Amino acid sequence: MSKSTIECPNCGYANRAAATRCGLCGKPFISESAGASLAAAVFTQTPDEERAPTIAERADFAGQIAKNRLKSNILVAIIFIILLLLGLAVGNYYGFPEIGVGITAVAAIIVLTWALFGGASAILALSRARPADAVKDRQLINLVDEMRIAAGLPMPKVYVIETEALNAFATGRNPEHGIVAVTRGLMKVLNREELQGVVAHEMSHIRNYDIRFMMLVAALVGTVVLIADFFRYSLWYGRGFGRGRRSSSGGGGGGQAAAILMIIALVFIILSPIFATLLQMAVSRRREFLADASAVELTRNPLGLVSALEKIDNHIEREPLPGASKATQHIYIANPLKAFGMKSSALMSTHPPMQARIKILKAMA
Repeated sequence: MSKSTIECPNCGYANRAAATRCGLCGKPFISESAGASLAAAVFTQTPDEERAPTIAERADFAGQIAKNRLKSNILVAIIFIILLLLGLAVGNYYGFPEIGVGITAVAAIIVLTWALFGGASAILALSRARPADAVKDRQLINLVDEMRIAAGLPMPKVYVIETEALNAFATGRNPEHGIVAVTRGLMKVLNREELQGVVAHEMSHIRNYDIRFMMLVAALVGTVVLIADFFRYSLWYGRGFGRGRRSSSGGGGGGQAAAILMIIALVFIILSPIFATLLQMAVSRRREFLADASAVELTRNPLGLVSALEKIDNHIEREPLPGASKATQHIYIANPLKAFGMKSSALMSTHPPMQARIKILKAMA
């Protein structure tokens, strides 16, 4: 037996020396107390604007997940307020502020309802995913079953994307309607421990309710962008009309005040999609860190996920993912459109730098 491997006392499978659980039979190599200690492992300081919780901030995963949900709800509320203020600004420009707020509120409700009940189907169609085959994809189905038992969740639907690209995602409106999709390339390139880490990451998104949250946030941000674009197009092609244009022609202090309000409204209309998008991407990055940590809690094997992320990072730009777009990039385990490095600006990225995630996971090991 090589020093770089450790033999499972239960089944004899040769695991990596750093493994804490057998990749074949699942038997742990460490005591329950040591496993609990590993499950409570915490993040170290991360570069730039991304900072993970310290020991004092997080006593256990359940507490961090609860805190994360609270912050997520606050961010959703902020984006919703931005949407209503956008409706107010557009409505005020045309002389009907109340109607503007009402229209945006109704539009948001319609879009959110569609996202909850039809968003997952649309994502599967866009990604060209098909249901996993019970025979051909048996290992994947077994891994999903193992990780859902570890997470205490219902069995999600399992899908496969027929592409050589390396990626995976989870979607759905709640754990009872969860979906895990993995590319064919990922199943070919990763070994069992690595694929288990990826599946655990996606199962963590389901357990943490990230799947529902990110669909709702994407719907709200999309509504903000659509309304702002509609206003700009109507302003350009309509040559400007409504109260804004009439008020600007008024004289005296009233006309000047109206002109100032008009400028403020226009600036907000231009900047609101940017603010909303930045909020969406910031919370998406935080949730990737949390899903990595939760995956370690499920597998007790941070190095398995480390190895998987390294392979994904090496393939991400060489093999593009069919069907990936800016609308769906945030749901994947790695951004399929662009790989962001440690030195690049992460403000416009839906994922933290892969090097930062790997560094944190290695520290947990």
